[in-house]
Amino acid sequence: MSDLPMDVTADILSRLPVKSLLRFRCASKPWCALIDSPDFIKSHLNRSIETNTNRSIIFGVEDLYSIDLNSLDNAVELDNPMKNDEGTSLVVSFDGLVVLCKNIYEDVTLWNPSTRKHRKLPVSKVRFPPGFRIIVIVFGLGYDSVNDDYKLVRMAQFEGKDYDSFDSEVEIYSVKSNTWRRVQDFPYYFPLQGSPGVTFNGAVHWVVTRKPKSDTANLIAAFDLGLEEYRLVPQSDFFDENGYLNVAALGDCLCVVCNYGGVRADIWVMKEYGVKESWTKLFAIAKPSVIRSFFYVSPLAYSMSCGEVLLKLGGGRLFWYDIRKKTLKKIQIRGWESLVRANLCVESLVRLHGDGKKDGKKQQAQKKTMKQNSRKKKDDFLSKGFKLVL
Repeated sequence: MSDLPMDVTADILSRLPVKSLLRFRCASKPWCALIDSPDFIKSHLNRSIETNTNRSIIFGVEDLYSIDLNSLDNAVELDNPMKNDEGTSLVVSFDGLVVLCKNIYEDVTLWNPSTRKHRKLPVSKVRFPPGFRIIVIVFGLGYDSVNDDYKLVRMAQFEGKDYDSFDSEVEIYSVKSNTWRRVQDFPYYFPLQGSPGVTFNGAVHWVVTRKPKSDTANLIAAFDLGLEEYRLVPQSDFFDENGYLNVAALGDCLCVVCNYGGVRADIWVMKEYGVKESWTKLFAIAKPSVIRSFFYVSPLAYSMSCGEVLLKLGGGRLFWYDIRKKTLKKIQIRGWESLVRANLCVESLVRLHGDGKKDGKKQQAQKKTMKQNSRKKKDDFLSKGFKLVL
């Protein structure tokens, strides 16, 4: 391949798994520079996402395992950086990065299982407001395209003694600067204890209510990682208020699961993000006889052909749902009846370091560009019917 133009070489290499690319870094200095370049890292990740390749399911608690999504067999134990720490939890993953936490979520590590690189984050303690007790801490991980930065959102929510008042504390960790920073408090209540945020289109999403004693969780709130503002996602008029909602990301759409009494679940996708009228029912499924609890249904991914959807049902059991035939097929994984804390993970070369230093003139120019992009993005959201929460 030495005689090929570099753009052709890059296109060929972008189709390979990370394990091969790490070996090929040693082939030559030009190849090493290419594979380590930000543009190649992004193109490799985007190709994997677009082609539904290089994907796995990571699951477990202190001991973590990985299963290739195409075969869903032969779980392999991962050498995770917090393996010997008691109380470690797998929290969330995005773009090949995985968040591991322990000690009331103050001891946090970011890890890329594909490159085996990790970073222990600076400790940022949760500050309790007087007269409140902590009820939940949730995380969300995503990419801020405005600032070219990966950000981790940590939301701590507190409840008052009367159980009808609540407060919150929201902090953002920046991979680029390696620092935590407090931002505006979250104005909604988390009824789903500990549910991680779902990242889509540069924002982290949760199902919420306006107050603790609401009967149903029927709102979808989003935190924009670039604007660092909250908004409500417009919902379809067809959503039944009696339905129990949870949110997911499925392919190139935001997805909502509406569960009715634990006996039926409707899966909706938002074909055009932010457009209320684009909500479309993808399919509906009834409770399988082999499942005891059907209150939690989470779509994880499409198959490579996009003809099936991988579902995680109550108890961590996996099923393939055939969209055309409308049938469920239980997945038998050798040695495992169910998967605890199962997360979809795409292989990536995404790096975990950044010196946070920039040339002064370049920094001013970039800040000006980022402000213009942020202003345009906000105008686009408002034109689509989003409601910003100030």
